[in-house]
Amino acid sequence: MERVMAIDVGRGTQDIFIYEPGVPVENCVKMVLPSPTVVVAQQIRKITAAGQPLGLTGVTMGGGASSQAVKKHLAAGLPVYATKLAALTIGDNLAEVERSGVQVVDELPSEAVPVKLGDVNLPALEAALAPFGLTLPGQFAVAVQDHGFCPQGSNRDFRFQLWRQFLDQGGHLDDLVYRQVPDVYNRMRSVQEIVPGALVMDTGGAAVWGSLGDPVVRELQEEGYTLLNIGNGHTIIFLVQGQRILGLCEHHTGALTKDKTAQLVAKLQSGQLTHAEVYADGGHGAQITPEYDKVDPEPFQRVVVTGPNREMVEGLGYYFAVPFGDMMLSGSFGLLVAGGYLSLP
Repeated sequence: MERVMAIDVGRGTQDIFIYEPGVPVENCVKMVLPSPTVVVAQQIRKITAAGQPLGLTGVTMGGGASSQAVKKHLAAGLPVYATKLAALTIGDNLAEVERSGVQVVDELPSEAVPVKLGDVNLPALEAALAPFGLTLPGQFAVAVQDHGFCPQGSNRDFRFQLWRQFLDQGGHLDDLVYRQVPDVYNRMRSVQEIVPGALVMDTGGAAVWGSLGDPVVRELQEEGYTLLNIGNGHTIIFLVQGQRILGLCEHHTGALTKDKTAQLVAKLQSGQLTHAEVYADGGHGAQITPEYDKVDPEPFQRVVVTGPNREMVEGLGYYFAVPFGDMMLSGSFGLLVAGGYLSLP
């Protein structure tokens, strides 16, 4: 088996693990770096400060900090040019992107200072490893949060439609793993443009798979448990049993408090949390499967927590998972386990 680099791309960080066959997990290379959108935003702010025109090239990536930096560049009265795939980072509807002031072009004008977009920066990673005598692996597994391509309507709603479709089709964990990405997931497809052949997943799915890397959680899997993944941007609650997800809720971490999170967890576990309630509060939604009504709800009272903002629920009696000894790499480990590269403890 070849070496594999797993990259879990979040809103604040990109969490990287290089799996070396035959090497203990504890001795493999790991890095927690600023996320690509944070790095791109820094580059854009420098161009804004210099008063220069901005040119976006590359492929579609996660927005967040980078999109906010573009808006501030425009607000400063400075021009922004973007090739089509790069412009889709700002919004799925290119007409709306252009109305915001971004000029969508086939080629960047010579006066524009180029910034290359993408959720994976292979040259930067290669340069970071080189001083230590390390090279890039031949295989990659990457997780990104993909809302799906939705040029009309709310992508917040559309993302949950995709979750609902997943649950309606059985909620099987294996269905969260892609080697051939459905057309609707343009961000995942862009990852494979950069890294052909990469295994890709949504960050939420990677968190579920990664939680199983904790032996305590692994013991809970067959009876069932609740996974609370509190990321920098999104918080997702999963009802996990065996190889299936029987329900979930997704909200934005910035809109949550300890008490509010605990209420969402309890209402989802009881089957009383509605999609309308979460969506009206600015979240993505909630749904449970019909099968959840037929199982013993008691095991799901056990709440497992992952994610960089887990301190939000400190003191609630939840179990803080430590997959393979490192919580920050939960998603990276999940990618490797889901892809069959790494065995569960």
